[in-house]
Amino acid sequence: MGTNTIDDLCINTIRFLAVDAVQKANSGHPGTPMGAAPMAYVLWDRFLKHNPSDPKWPDRDRFVLSPGHASAMLYALLHLTGYDLPLDEIKRFRQWESKTPGHTEYGLTPGVEATTGPLGQGFANGVGMAIAERWLAEHYNQPGYEIINHYTYAIVSDGDLEEGVSSEAASLAGTLRLGKIIYLYDDNDISIEGNTDIAFAENVAQRFQAYGWHVIGPIDGMDTSAVESAIRMAQSETSRPSLIVCRTIIGYGSPHKAGTAAAHGEPLGEEEIRLTKERLAWPYDEPFTVPPESLAHFRQAQERGKLWQEQWQAKLEEYRQAHPDEYQKLEVDLCGDLPEGWDSALTDLFSAADKPVATREASGRAMNAISKTVHAFTGGSADLAPSTKTLLKDHGHYGFEEYYGHNMHFGVREHAMGAIANGMSLHGGIIPYTGTFLIFYDYMRPPIRLAALMGIRVIYIFTHDSIGLGEDGPTHQPIEQLMGLRSVPNLVTIRPADATETVEAWKVALERRNAPTALVLSRQNLPILDRTTLSSARSLRHGGYILWEASATPDVILMSSGSEVHIALDAGRQLQGKGIAARVVSLPSWELFEAQTSEYRNQVLPPEIRARVSLEAGIPLGWERYVGLDGVVVGIPRFGASAPASVVYEKLGLTAERMVKEALGLLQGRNT
Repeated sequence: MGTNTIDDLCINTIRFLAVDAVQKANSGHPGTPMGAAPMAYVLWDRFLKHNPSDPKWPDRDRFVLSPGHASAMLYALLHLTGYDLPLDEIKRFRQWESKTPGHTEYGLTPGVEATTGPLGQGFANGVGMAIAERWLAEHYNQPGYEIINHYTYAIVSDGDLEEGVSSEAASLAGTLRLGKIIYLYDDNDISIEGNTDIAFAENVAQRFQAYGWHVIGPIDGMDTSAVESAIRMAQSETSRPSLIVCRTIIGYGSPHKAGTAAAHGEPLGEEEIRLTKERLAWPYDEPFTVPPESLAHFRQAQERGKLWQEQWQAKLEEYRQAHPDEYQKLEVDLCGDLPEGWDSALTDLFSAADKPVATREASGRAMNAISKTVHAFTGGSADLAPSTKTLLKDHGHYGFEEYYGHNMHFGVREHAMGAIANGMSLHGGIIPYTGTFLIFYDYMRPPIRLAALMGIRVIYIFTHDSIGLGEDGPTHQPIEQLMGLRSVPNLVTIRPADATETVEAWKVALERRNAPTALVLSRQNLPILDRTTLSSARSLRHGGYILWEASATPDVILMSSGSEVHIALDAGRQLQGKGIAARVVSLPSWELFEAQTSEYRNQVLPPEIRARVSLEAGIPLGWERYVGLDGVVVGIPRFGASAPASVVYEKLGLTAERMVKEALGLLQGRNT
């Protein structure tokens, strides 16, 4: 292909900006940008509704680059179309504190809709974005006022479609008949190890047809006319998501690397770049050259975007006049704000006079109270709502017959559930939650990590949080999962001790706008602590607090979280009966506790009191930071067992008597 038309010139501008960025960094992936540039250009030039001057315009089309390793192509498009991404940033590709990291990062680069790189995540994020678009449209659009009306586009790769999370998400998208999803499949037959035939020989088109998708192609993905026609055909299909199978050539134009794995993940090299420029009739020897004609053409996106948004803004003003109540509610949802007095319904939900209740049950009651005041509160579980208590009563069910409902049904798809919830949050207008058993956190680790990396508000509900689930046995009894959650930076994990702490945990979770929260809840009933004789549950927001103490100058500190706190409290009172002053500390959230001042932390856990015992139904790892070298950690350094919960607790030594014994041993050692 030569530079005979403005389209050719623009496509090659994308290619060589990407090639030059990778070469200068001496690191990166030039192959996909070289092969996918034509279809990316057609999408951005002919179809994508966006405004480079306002990357957060609510009614923009969403574009997700699921193979995040092709980031250099997206950075080229963002710079060329006029986003706040100067050419100097592309020259700093993959360098310290640049806006052009090796894989696209949400919140760092203007115009990047999602952090991608772990393959398949972007595919599922896009499904979540489309779910959010349809939900908001159902709630707010009125006759003559289509305030929410946009597409979700993505480029997806062979690797994306090999990952299981894409299969999970595609199945749900087809079931929900999300007609505004249009994905361009960059079908180049190459992955890192060579031709995809060695591990990926299925008929992708038939597979997606079976999922209920509208499949177009295979088409020649290097032919701009074919790509344009295919996207128009996809737009005309409103009741099914569309997958356009685009046959492309990785590393297109490179004489020695095109169509090979060598083009995937390493610079072409100076000599190969020179030969590629000759092959593609690119006359510029200087790297990072942007021909004026090409730039002028790309920058038309600024005027188009400005006009689109102005027209939308005018329509929104008419909507405000015609439907003031809906407008006000929409504004709150899109801003992610919580309505004034939103937590009033959470007041006095529980008292010590109530019978013992599982924190999963307490959470369900809190959620239903929240749903009465927070319209954007929407989510669901991985086919476990009756067990996780995550159903919002009288709020409908989201499905192809009713996109209005607040209750999502993700099916038995924990991995996709997490990634789809991320997409819902990224889209905006929804505060999503998910629900499953804590043991299945393992299936959700990748999207939870990415949510924390992106700093987005998603609330993960994990019930059946310990050996307390009993007879289902070790396959369902989480041991190491709680510590796995605590290991994720920027994720706050809260394991409340009773119903009152659970209510406070929900307040914290809703108020955390810029990071995800995990709520870890019990299956078994727990006593509601009598706060007239104990510290207020409101102290939960500090992460750790003095629940009870026999003396302001205790001899020993007992600490715990969640369903073991009442055991620690029992142990403290037993020690009091033996003339030993104990302090009982509830530590529902290590992350919140570590965010407090050192003065506060030292007040709760005075450094001079070295006799400390912790108790938690999980691996002992990590508690040493709080008990110190002289303390004792009582945990579970093995897998669980199938038996009634009370029996398992006793057999594994998670008892008040064990805490008392360990405390007495520490004090005896101190006094000898």
